[in-house]
Amino acid sequence: MEVIELTCMIVDDEPMALNLVESYVEKTPFLKLKKKCSSAIEALQFIKTETVDVLFLDIQMPDLSGLEFSKMLPKHTRVVFTTAFDEYALEGFKVEALDYLLKPFDYAEFLSAANKALEWFTLVKGNSQTSVSDKKEFLFVKSEYKQVRIKLSDVLYFEGLKDYIKIWLKDNPKAILTLMSLKSLEEELPQTEFMRVHRSFIVSLKNIEIIERSQIIINKQRITVSEQYKPKFLEYINDNSLNS
Repeated sequence: MEVIELTCMIVDDEPMALNLVESYVEKTPFLKLKKKCSSAIEALQFIKTETVDVLFLDIQMPDLSGLEFSKMLPKHTRVVFTTAFDEYALEGFKVEALDYLLKPFDYAEFLSAANKALEWFTLVKGNSQTSVSDKKEFLFVKSEYKQVRIKLSDVLYFEGLKDYIKIWLKDNPKAILTLMSLKSLEEELPQTEFMRVHRSFIVSLKNIEIIERSQIIINKQRITVSEQYKPKFLEYINDNSLNS
């Protein structure tokens, strides 16, 4: 898994607490401190022009409390509250804080909260990459000692044969044969365009011509939808059917 770096800001009106959290940030390899502020007003001005991933935020502060400030943050910024008062815990979770650190807390507790932030942003990044992969337009496969560029829009279906795959394309009566498993191929394909319907077949959804009982017809080829994959396929059909 790729290691990501999180930018952070510390907001606390107590200088000792501010310096302590700063020392914890410096010990944590995936955190990069962008700013430390002694008031929410100061932090608010900074965050208007700078992007911050994680905010380590005290709750009880003059003029503008941490809870009030947390409701003004951009959607991207996540909060870890730091406070000496446990009665704010419920309010903290109401504003979807990643964690709630009760003072005095040690580095182990701080690191646990920081890791929650890392997990959250890693998950978000992973989902984003999945969305990007759904837009993939082609892939390269090795066939007959050559790297062949396959345009995904030309694919009718993939047929698995033990350790090999046959790639059947539009306007091409002869399949391209490549050494690959269907499982590894499935992970590379955009899920919105291709679906595995049998242990030996992955089909191009947009090239399905006819669905007849438990069979798909693509380019005159009949492909059976097996029981294992039928629920997901039926869900796709139901979502894309026009009801009269």
